[in-house]
Amino acid sequence: MQPQIPLLVIKFKLTLCKLTLMNDRPNALLSIRPEIKKTKQFDSMSTEERFQNETLRPILKLQNPLLIAVFQRYIEIRKGVFYGLSISKKLEYIETALTKDQKFNNTIKGMVVGHFTISEYNGYITNASALNKRVMTMVVKRIKDQVQLFEKTEKQVVISA
Repeated sequence: MQPQIPLLVIKFKLTLCKLTLMNDRPNALLSIRPEIKKTKQFDSMSTEERFQNETLRPILKLQNPLLIAVFQRYIEIRKGVFYGLSISKKLEYIETALTKDQKFNNTIKGMVVGHFTISEYNGYITNASALNKRVMTMVVKRIKDQVQLFEKTEKQVVISA
């Protein structure tokens, strides 16, 4: 028979673990980001380009499955009109949804900004407008490049019928 650990000790250890994680949020955020090997760093890069390569690209790669799920839900909420479109119209739909639908646009930006460290956030707010454009340009490209993932399946036909 194993010795029983008092409940108070367990609660203390869990609280201590949570505090450690909360105090180490920057390192925790940085540690879960995937490494992107293709990006190169040059001294001549603008601060926006450097921020894009060092921060935005890894976050978008990490968040890709969620971006796909969120866009899938966006399609479904709008009665699945997307499914009946030609490929060129689907690409237009993606661009319009991500750039013209302000509520959806803000949701996507929030998914990215929520993964910033405080230091990155401070850099972001100094040029948020230009960086937001970069975020949305990259998200539009990412979703367009994966348009085949949004084909209607048999299961979706049954659900929407």
